[in-house]
Amino acid sequence: MRTQLILGAGLLIVIAALLVLSGAFYSIQETEQVIITQFGKPVGEPVTEAGLHLKLPFVQEINRIDKQILEWDGQRTEMPTRDKLYISVDTFGRWRITQPLEFFRRLRDERSAQSRLDDILGSETRNAIAKHDLIEVIRTTKDREPTRDDTLEEIAQGGGQIGVLQPIRKGRKMIEQEIKEAAKGKLAEFGIELLDIRFKRINYNPSVVDKIYERMISERQQIASRFRSEGEGEAAKILGDKEGDLSVIESESYRKVQEIRGAADATATEIYARAYDQTPDTRKLYEFVKTMETYKTVIGEDSTLVFSTRSELFRFLNDVAGGGSPQ
Repeated sequence: MRTQLILGAGLLIVIAALLVLSGAFYSIQETEQVIITQFGKPVGEPVTEAGLHLKLPFVQEINRIDKQILEWDGQRTEMPTRDKLYISVDTFGRWRITQPLEFFRRLRDERSAQSRLDDILGSETRNAIAKHDLIEVIRTTKDREPTRDDTLEEIAQGGGQIGVLQPIRKGRKMIEQEIKEAAKGKLAEFGIELLDIRFKRINYNPSVVDKIYERMISERQQIASRFRSEGEGEAAKILGDKEGDLSVIESESYRKVQEIRGAADATATEIYARAYDQTPDTRKLYEFVKTMETYKTVIGEDSTLVFSTRSELFRFLNDVAGGGSPQ
């Protein structure tokens, strides 16, 4: 009976020793660091080396803190630029815990750290956006050249504003760096090192989108007006050339017609002269024929002519008896 009691007591002692030993030892991974607390208060320096470590059992507790690079994904927020245009900004960042003891005292865990990051980085982002125009936030570099076609280039050289990018002083990368530098000191108080912050996405507010569409429409209308004016100028030039060519052709044709007609009249006159200038009778016949033709031309059905009876025009009418001289 006594032996059994001794064995039971020994077993209890072994179990108690195992419990004490299990509570006294703990292990740390390469990706974590530990803060030892005693009755809720940090004790000693942070343990950052990986391996097996010792602590007071039951009295002290371990608090594991991540040593890796952590991510922060900010909420999409609408904010105004310096030129009073509202945009929706979505940011993300990378951070890590470099002072675990200070981090534990101020924030305790990553959830509280994420909330603090939201406050500080969100506030600095709004401040930076409010100090710069929209073009500064959108553009990446200061020396970027716009891509535009030959038509836009010609209009820009002529004094237009199509395709002309406004000059910027900083650009998006420098604004991101400003946010990082402004927030870095504030986060260092919590044992956090801010490694980087970037704009993940920037969306236009609907009112800004309308203004952008209006500008695009205005630019397209300027290009269309240029094409119309050039087309109207070409049409007027073609029409003027056509009228000029037509006048030249008509005048040249008229000149040729008159030359041909003159040559024909000369030839006909020559033929008549040879035909009728044979004898005195043929000459009188020619005179009679030409006078009759004149009568046919100047006297119509409704014509009224008043001439003297001694007019040479009516010589043949007065001389119907064939006497040769008017009576």
